[in-house]
Amino acid sequence: MSDNSPFKVEKEGFITWLTFNRPEKRNTMGFDFFSGLRELFPRFDNDPEVRVIVIKAEGKTFSAGLDLVEAASWFAESPTADVRENNRRKIIEAQEGMNAIEKCRKPVIAAVHSHCVGAGVDLVSACDIRMASKDAIFSVRETKMALIADLGTLQRLPHIIGHGWFRELALTGRNFSAEEALRIGFITRFCEDKDSLYEQAKQLAAEIAACSPLAVQGTKEVLLYSREHGVYPGLEYAAQKNAAVLPCEDVVEAVQAFMQKRPPEFKGK
Repeated sequence: MSDNSPFKVEKEGFITWLTFNRPEKRNTMGFDFFSGLRELFPRFDNDPEVRVIVIKAEGKTFSAGLDLVEAASWFAESPTADVRENNRRKIIEAQEGMNAIEKCRKPVIAAVHSHCVGAGVDLVSACDIRMASKDAIFSVRETKMALIADLGTLQRLPHIIGHGWFRELALTGRNFSAEEALRIGFITRFCEDKDSLYEQAKQLAAEIAACSPLAVQGTKEVLLYSREHGVYPGLEYAAQKNAAVLPCEDVVEAVQAFMQKRPPEFKGK
């Protein structure tokens, strides 16, 4: 990554750490942030050495959301038709950055500390697993800013926590703590501090990475397909995915490892 990139990428075995790297801006999201997501996640998807991605952030804040200074051009007093169309295209490009996270076949874990508001919630809602330190504060902040959340929260978060809790959070724009996030199912792990957060994220990522990558990635694809298309099309898709890969070397390795009472070593073949 370039020196002025909003991201830092580090590999640790089959785990890739993607770190938001603009602590001086509270890791707010500008246009280069979204274009970076569109570039990075297809790369992760195509890299066989990447099995799991963990997202974390430098500094005091996970993300304060959209960079409102950079987005100020969207709020012209009397925008012409071409300005409005350009704004629509910019929003869609930002959406595609978030979509790239969800579409990536590799599981994505969000490790959140401190504030994660607005577009930050959009982003972690596109991840597969969310965990947080006890100082984490979340907010679907847009209604308090006279905006409609448009980067995926309204579409994804109800499927994670249910419409009852979601509508309260989205319509009020209020803050909710890591404890509440755990209680309503937005996060799955609650950690004492950043160090324990990252250690637990690493352990969970390693546990996923030790599984067959074909099975893990296929499971994510079937989950997303079933969410969009329903139970019976999802069942057909699952049958198709298994028929496409079975038999495979990873299944043979799993059986042999079980018989030999040793951990399997999957190769994704």
